[in-house]
Amino acid sequence: MKKKNFSFELITQDDKARLGLINTSRGQIDTPSFMPVGTQGTVKGIYPEDILKTGTQIILGNTYHLLLRPGIEIIQKFNGLHKFMNWNKPILTDSGGYQIMSLSNLNKIDKNIGAIFKSHIDGKKIILSPEKSIQVQKAIDSDIIMVLDECPKLTNDKKILSNSIDVSTFWAKRSKVEFGKDNSKALFGIVQGGLYKDLRKESIDKLLEIGFDGYAMGGLAVGESQTEMFEILENSTDHLPKEKPRYLMGVGTPADILGAVSQGIDMFDCVLPTRSGRTGLAYTWEGKLNIKNSKYQNDQSPLDKTCHIRNLHKYSKSYLNHLIKSNEMMASMIISLNNIYFYQQFMSEIRKNIKSGNFSYFYKKYINYFN
Repeated sequence: MKKKNFSFELITQDDKARLGLINTSRGQIDTPSFMPVGTQGTVKGIYPEDILKTGTQIILGNTYHLLLRPGIEIIQKFNGLHKFMNWNKPILTDSGGYQIMSLSNLNKIDKNIGAIFKSHIDGKKIILSPEKSIQVQKAIDSDIIMVLDECPKLTNDKKILSNSIDVSTFWAKRSKVEFGKDNSKALFGIVQGGLYKDLRKESIDKLLEIGFDGYAMGGLAVGESQTEMFEILENSTDHLPKEKPRYLMGVGTPADILGAVSQGIDMFDCVLPTRSGRTGLAYTWEGKLNIKNSKYQNDQSPLDKTCHIRNLHKYSKSYLNHLIKSNEMMASMIISLNNIYFYQQFMSEIRKNIKSGNFSYFYKKYINYFN
């Protein structure tokens, strides 16, 4: 059976906020969309079937980490990551570019070779070239594949940022050649340029010349202020094609997402819902709640009375407070699931308000609600 082609449909706009639909061979993705992060082939502490029940339509996997462990040979025995982890919906894989930055003490960059890593697991030498990154993502059978890019740390040094664009563009060309013609999958380019609007425009122009199925904003959420991020998005999205999906990588808080949607971003991913869950921080329509606080010790109300997944509506804040203080792993499992559920409900409300033309009201109501 022939797999369906990847496509994106822009349904409507409310000012710059966009309502869209991505089609993949493994299902549709309503945008704006939030992708829970499954770095090691798992969204930490949550069963895949429960992730599905939250309304999640796509998750993210990590090329670098899956290459190291369990290794591509094992994943290929299952014909890809989907069967290996028991997830039958779309998967987007990052390219390893973020690890080039986050594990900079364990790698060096060679424009012609790629990133040369010393494995953080056993110290072995790992060469991640643009071609290797695409090969790994294809072996994973990812539905949306990212080009390998060089993501610099936050800096005002234009020379460093210009060099990053040069390297990333060269790698993007090589990535596209390696990707070849595969209508069942999508290849996204990644925009760099730091906090300089002219450099962002330069990066976008070079990527548009190559041509991709979608465009991601990289090099943000690396320490800049929320205001700085929004300003770069406001300028950059004006130069991106309307008929292609736009992805802001590694973002973020509900307020970050809301602000980025208002500037025309369609896709998001972040570890925040599950990482916060492991520290006792819950995202709810009441706001951001630190369940470790003693004020919840006698609170009999649930985090969300509407969430019936795993009977979450039956667990009181008092009980969760007890689990956290007792260092019980069930606390992080419950709160993480709650947080993913909330994020997906939040995205659903964003989409409803764009569709009805009320996004501006929703934006004003919630933009400062979770800070």
